[in-house]
Amino acid sequence: MSRGGSRPALRISLALLAGSALLAPLTTTAPAVAAAGPYTVTALKVTVRAGDRTCTVDADVYRPAGAGTAHPAPAVLTTNGFGGDKADGSTDALAKALAARGYVALAYSGLGFGRTGCPISLDDPRIDGRAAGGLVDLLAGTRTADDGTRIDYVAKDGPGDPRVGMIGGSYGGAVQLATAAVDHRIDALVPLITWHDLAYSLAPDNAGRTHGVGGPLPGAYKWQWTGGFFLIGEAQGLLHPNLDPSRTGGAGCLHFVARACDTKRLLDSGRYPAARTREVLAYARSVSPVSYLSSVKAPTLLVQGEDDTLFNLNEAAATYRTLAAQGTPAKMIWQSWGHSGGMRKPAPGELSLAQGNLDASYVGRRILAWFDRYLHRRTATGTGPAFAYYRDWVTAGSAYAASPVFPAGGSRRLYLSGDGKLVGTRGEVVRGSREYRNLRTPTSHSETSLTGLLGLPDAAPYDARGTYLDWTSKPVAGGPVDVVGAPRVTLKVSSPQAERAQRSPDAADKLVLFAKLYDIAPDGGKTLVHRLVAPARVPDVTRRFTVELPGLVHRYEPGHRLRLVLAASDDAYAGNRGVKPVTVGAAPGNPGVLELPVVQGVLR
Repeated sequence: MSRGGSRPALRISLALLAGSALLAPLTTTAPAVAAAGPYTVTALKVTVRAGDRTCTVDADVYRPAGAGTAHPAPAVLTTNGFGGDKADGSTDALAKALAARGYVALAYSGLGFGRTGCPISLDDPRIDGRAAGGLVDLLAGTRTADDGTRIDYVAKDGPGDPRVGMIGGSYGGAVQLATAAVDHRIDALVPLITWHDLAYSLAPDNAGRTHGVGGPLPGAYKWQWTGGFFLIGEAQGLLHPNLDPSRTGGAGCLHFVARACDTKRLLDSGRYPAARTREVLAYARSVSPVSYLSSVKAPTLLVQGEDDTLFNLNEAAATYRTLAAQGTPAKMIWQSWGHSGGMRKPAPGELSLAQGNLDASYVGRRILAWFDRYLHRRTATGTGPAFAYYRDWVTAGSAYAASPVFPAGGSRRLYLSGDGKLVGTRGEVVRGSREYRNLRTPTSHSETSLTGLLGLPDAAPYDARGTYLDWTSKPVAGGPVDVVGAPRVTLKVSSPQAERAQRSPDAADKLVLFAKLYDIAPDGGKTLVHRLVAPARVPDVTRRFTVELPGLVHRYEPGHRLRLVLAASDDAYAGNRGVKPVTVGAAPGNPGVLELPVVQGVLR
């Protein structure tokens, strides 16, 4: 199995990443609810129980002026994205912004980062969640810091129950859900750009969705993203040479828990024997919200990035659907930036955690309103629509559109014709078939992962002739078409080699393909929307199957055409084992179908 080689650009990116500790900075904005005021900052060490270990947590407490036993204030916990710590630009700036607005902010370095002990355990609720619960005890005044400091100025809902919310992005987002699942004293959550299911995030399978966001099999290994983050975790010893000995991991890992290393080892192997794969995927899901959301009762404002190939919009959508279905108060915002392009420099008017511009951005004002409603208990505070999304084509007024429901809008079907066209009716489908084949090296490029995070340039997406098929719509006419949500394509393929491999006990032998949507301009220029790709490991090549593409928010302007591409490979992912030619046929009575979530406009 080829993983696309190790290009020099990628090696440079990973080297820069290892020295940077800037992964997953976050961003927020909301309506002003309190004037900025002074605060004091106290550094504390707090030793807490975390699974079968004790871990010493490095924290800073930001105490707003005036907060005391006579005038207690609600509190907010915040921690870092992967590779950061309590003092990184986003964690520190966010704590300062909240303290200036009257909240007691407790910023801490997550387990395995900065000067906090214990190995990295992937936001496991049994470990990271329990550790954060120990910090809630500190805010409740029922335990002291290691130096004897007791906090007695946090508002309480009852004895030992402080009024406390959580906020953070990426790795600092999932830990909120993990904490709320094991500690019901948490009153409000704001997870930004985080995951629903790590098994999907690291090896996405967009075919036959069965686990909230992913399919039943390991999909295509996202080796560039995974390798970059693993490198940052293992590099902690270089970044922090005086580490607590408790940071040492196991099973050949320096700074991860052994089962996290087992997961990467399986993915690196390129082999997925059934029993071993089930065990590893079960672990990845056990440390993911997909496994414990039923225990999360705290009101949750989810914020996910439209420009994110690591944790795409489908992850937040799956979390939102689960929370809403079980009655947990939840709302969702799709902002412009995620882990890909734009994180370092958000679009004008967007939340920037590094700036702490909560008052000056739409998302920030929504966050402040959320905390005002659920931490200050001001029930008259409006918390905004159920669903809001950023539109990059809007240049005047609010770039956000709102919907009282998710998904917004309706569905429009286009059909895959045998002549390579996307047509509006079955009667327009031309009978025919076409073939592509994969080579032993990747022949398609969507992105070099991590370049957007690091602010580095990347090559334009491409597909090599003969290794993909495409279907193109008529030009948009009569007004723009706005697509908001996750497109789906249902089709049948034919591949004798893949059919023979179907009987293999190793899931890695099954056929892998990559679905994606382009915007084709009138001059022929192509845009792969946010460089998003949907890898799919076909569950049964003898049957029709459905691939759910990553969610997107995109406007197809008049004169532009929509193009669906099925590619044999992608160099950011592991692909097929062996050469497997694939034929896609079409007939008016049984064509492939592309379903598009359209909120405005008409596709023909």
